[in-house]
Amino acid sequence: MKSLSSSCLLGALLLLGGCVSNSKFAASQQALAAARADSAQLANKVSSLETSVGQMKAQITNLNNQVSELAFKAGQYSTDAANTASQLNKSKEQLAAQQAQLIQLQGLMNQQKKAIEDIRKKMADALVGFSSKELTVSIKNGKVYVSLQESLLFPSGSATVNPKGIQALGKLAAVLIVNPDIRVNIVGHTDSIPIRSPIYPDNWALSTARAVSIVRVLVSKYQVNPAILTASGQSQYDPVASNSTPAGRTLNRRTDIVLSPNLDELYQLLGTPAN
Repeated sequence: MKSLSSSCLLGALLLLGGCVSNSKFAASQQALAAARADSAQLANKVSSLETSVGQMKAQITNLNNQVSELAFKAGQYSTDAANTASQLNKSKEQLAAQQAQLIQLQGLMNQQKKAIEDIRKKMADALVGFSSKELTVSIKNGKVYVSLQESLLFPSGSATVNPKGIQALGKLAAVLIVNPDIRVNIVGHTDSIPIRSPIYPDNWALSTARAVSIVRVLVSKYQVNPAILTASGQSQYDPVASNSTPAGRTLNRRTDIVLSPNLDELYQLLGTPAN
């Protein structure tokens, strides 16, 4: 009986020990499975975080690029703005200079207009004793024209100045002597009827010879400065009336004494050589 009881006790102990080991094993297996699940979740989280970190790095790189691009554009805009401001200042300076030049030019033009009107008045006053059929004084193209008819100056077909013409030239010379800045261009004109003369082959020669004769009277008799005088002839090619009528041809047979003030200062301002 004692032996049987011992055997039963030993068997019970072995069975109990087997039951305890199986329970611990199962628990450890569950813990291991849970740990593995936690590890997988942790790995997934790490992978997700790594992906997020990569995305954030890419975003940071992109933002840095944008900042650099904006800084570059800001620098360009700053340079462009500086260039624009510089050009604007230059334009303002040029405009101011042009406006100043325009004011100066307008002042000179006003002076020239006044000078021309003064010349016209002086000539008209000096030649007041002659009729309008003998001479006229007018302003044309910014110059004073003293137009003397052939009947006042020359016999028909001749370039010799007659006594009344010499008297008229003396009055004109008196104005020129006291106004040495006046420039004088003496231009002879004829009608369209061809000249018949052993001395002058054509109207060109006659018109030029008449202008030269007037220059000689002004210089030799009245001591007008020859440097201010120019003589030329235009024959029949600058008429003031029709050559188809006697009255028109009479008007065309004339000598124009064209007077203008010294325009050197005006030409210099305009950058144009004086004629």
